Amino acid sequence: MERLRIHNGDIMLDCRAAGAESGELVILLHGFPECWTAWRQQIQPLADAGYRVVVPDMRGYGCSSRPGHHKRYRLDELITDIDAIRRYCGQSHFHLGGHDWGAAVAWWYALHHPQRLASLTIVNVPHPLTFLETLRSSPLQLLKSWYIFFFQLPVIPEWLIKRGNYALLRLTLKKTSNKGAFADEDLRYLLHSWQQPGSVRAMVNYYRALLRNIVRPAQPQITVPTRILWGERDIALSSSMASNSLQYLHNGELISYPDGSHWLTHDLPAEVSARLLEHISRHPVATESAADVL
Repeated sequence: MERLRIHNGDIMLDCRAAGAESGELVILLHGFPECWTAWRQQIQPLADAGYRVVVPDMRGYGCSSRPGHHKRYRLDELITDIDAIRRYCGQSHFHLGGHDWGAAVAWWYALHHPQRLASLTIVNVPHPLTFLETLRSSPLQLLKSWYIFFFQLPVIPEWLIKRGNYALLRLTLKKTSNKGAFADEDLRYLLHSWQQPGSVRAMVNYYRALLRNIVRPAQPQITVPTRILWGERDIALSSSMASNSLQYLHNGELISYPDGSHWLTHDLPAEVSARLLEHISRHPVATESAADVL
């Protein structure tokens, strides 16, 4: 596996990559509180199928740059990191996948740059408008989303997360995923990522930026072919939001897993790889010219 350092202005993205550079580009985005290893078990199957796979540590995570102010984690800024990766790889059209916060960023990119995407794959995060509407109408989902509001507090969330050598994060991953989903290797790597200076503040700043800059999509319809993979044992997100997201998709489908948790790429790695590969192979990247890359 290759290691790439891709720059977007003052932001450096530490990325893992595999597969032939001539292959169609697949960018996969992780969420909170993970890093590139969220997609570790999907990278090689896609590369073996001929795709060029790039998986960044999102800004604020791992060895990527960690800007201090919450404004640097607004969705409009985060999607510029995706374009930086695309340009670095010299491809104008690509496949995009995301889980958790990575899925939120992927949705936002698809809303603003659909012409760049051949396909979109989402794991366990609803369409942004569905999420906003459900928060307003469902007391249960509001209760499940308590942590978003807790993270708005200064200092206290960072202190609690770091306490006991990041015990809260380690316990959360183990208790909310299927048994054995997170290997010891995964947890060791994540611990190293969390220990980077400023990492915890950066992770929490995603949530601070979200509530300080709530924006309804001007045009909520997604025209990109989209597949949603959803683990129904997600304790933080109601499964009804997955099916409700379909109303905003021109060409969308939902595959649900009753025995899957929020951490589906770890719970069912082979299944996620197969469904991801199946989806992107049905929607090949259009022929492009050098001018399209800009």
